[in-house]
Amino acid sequence: MYTGVLSLHSFLRWVILILEIVVIYKSFTGMTGNRPFTAGDKKAGLFLMISAHTQLLVGIYLYLAGPWGMATIQNLGFGEAMKDPVARFYAVEHIFGMLVAIILITLGRGVAKKAIPDAAKHKRSFWLFLVALVIILATIPWPFRAGISRPWI
Repeated sequence: MYTGVLSLHSFLRWVILILEIVVIYKSFTGMTGNRPFTAGDKKAGLFLMISAHTQLLVGIYLYLAGPWGMATIQNLGFGEAMKDPVARFYAVEHIFGMLVAIILITLGRGVAKKAIPDAAKHKRSFWLFLVALVIILATIPWPFRAGISRPWI
């Protein structure tokens, strides 16, 4: 079961990255083109937030039930886990970075509900989603990262 959930977690990464690009593009074009904040903009942000929160739930399961995460801290101890770059990445850096990114995505989605001008909605959501994307890209265990790599799918 762990392998299947890990595969789902890996697949959802691509869904989130694609949705991030879509909402950043929509926010950027709305911001620069002085376009109204439409229902499509709200839905794209909503789908991104739902996907990110689903990914969070799957990730929490992996963190608690898998060989990395909580098991690493319990087996090595927190101090030893912090000395090992691979253990530190999976036990602390990955989950912390993704939590921050999901909070930013949720805040970006919340901007759509505010009673502010459409230009301000586009600008705020653009920056929140962009920073979230940068954090996500930095904390994904890409296949080319030595020691912490995961397959593309």
